[in-house]
Amino acid sequence: MTKVAFYTLGCKVNQYETEAMEELFLKRGYTIVNPEDIADVYVINTCTVTNLGDRKSRQYIRRAKKINKNAIIAAVGCYSQIAPEEVEKIEEVDIIIGTTDRDKIVDLCEEARKEKRKINIVKNVKKHREFEKLNIEKVKSKTRAYMKIQDGCNQYCSYCIIPYARGPIRSRDIEDIIIEAKRLADAGFREIILTGIHVASYGKDIGNISLLDVIEKVSEIEGIERIRLSSMEPTFVDEKFMKKAINIEKLCDHFHLSLQSGCDTVLKRMNRKYTTKEYENIVDLIRKYMPNVGITTDIIVGFPGETEEEFNKTYEFVKKIGFSRIHVFKYSPRKGTPASKMDNQVHGNIKNERSDKLIKLGNELMDNFNSLFIGKVVDVLFEEEKDGFYEGYTTNYIRVKLKSSENIQGKILPVKIVDRKNDFLIGKIEEL
Repeated sequence: MTKVAFYTLGCKVNQYETEAMEELFLKRGYTIVNPEDIADVYVINTCTVTNLGDRKSRQYIRRAKKINKNAIIAAVGCYSQIAPEEVEKIEEVDIIIGTTDRDKIVDLCEEARKEKRKINIVKNVKKHREFEKLNIEKVKSKTRAYMKIQDGCNQYCSYCIIPYARGPIRSRDIEDIIIEAKRLADAGFREIILTGIHVASYGKDIGNISLLDVIEKVSEIEGIERIRLSSMEPTFVDEKFMKKAINIEKLCDHFHLSLQSGCDTVLKRMNRKYTTKEYENIVDLIRKYMPNVGITTDIIVGFPGETEEEFNKTYEFVKKIGFSRIHVFKYSPRKGTPASKMDNQVHGNIKNERSDKLIKLGNELMDNFNSLFIGKVVDVLFEEEKDGFYEGYTTNYIRVKLKSSENIQGKILPVKIVDRKNDFLIGKIEEL
């Protein structure tokens, strides 16, 4: 049987799309092998968020060709979309596909092999107005499943290349979402994470429907017991949303609200569409309705022109909000974005110092949040067994470990928290 291997770089959306492409190959009789193994076809699902993402994409392309010099190499995704001519110049590449038409990948691989020519089908994604159907029918585990419901972004933050790589917002048909969610439930999944490039914008291109409608519809599906949202713009959340959300019992009390900076002047340079005061009010609103909510976020340090005073404002704001977990990124200039041309680029050593300081604060905040649940009983969805411990997550996204003599993978169980260690809690199963 013909063998195909995948390298996937970047976000959860890319991972979802890779799984969907894997299924296309499986349906045509291909066997999926590990990317380190000898394969007839290698698909590199590229990332272009940073220049490092571009470089890694090129490295994986060349690595694949070294494993099998006769293999067909397909470069797919965001890097191919942004720089198709650049990718086409890479000698090892046979097929270049952007962020559309990935459903044609098997035919293109076979065409390239037969005709022994390079194929480039990258289109202008800005003109693309329809959500590309790339469904996942078969599943690899039975705990949490990502489901892509939206693509594209209209925000144009000054540091971000994604709107150019993914095009305008496009929403998946609600009926198609329900069909896949039912299939996931039938396969044994207990939790679905609704994901997209800018998931909060779901429905804006369709009208008369929103992300809240998706949540409500998915919550009606028997077998799905948790619905979690991927990263969102904070301004999506308002009183109307929370009043309805609180009545959807399956919606997890966990919000990943992108912050990026805790300083208004930096937010303005970033072209973010909110102030720190607005952000704080949104967090307060969520906590009013969900007292135990986990609020996680992303923060960029060393954005062009970020002074020590501006960084300190971010530091104090992060401390004030009291996030349950933060992800810290050092700003990396991305060619093609306005921020890459800004004056006063911050030195790498300063970025490292600020990153270390913020990561340390993030760990302290995580410890503070996790400590609140010692002695309490929480529901945990157990995902896997590692080194004699079963691991899983609470609804508000705290990692929990415990020992069990029986297989509890895929089960949601009440757990009494007895201790904390590093970034997780230690629990024991509470007798019902």
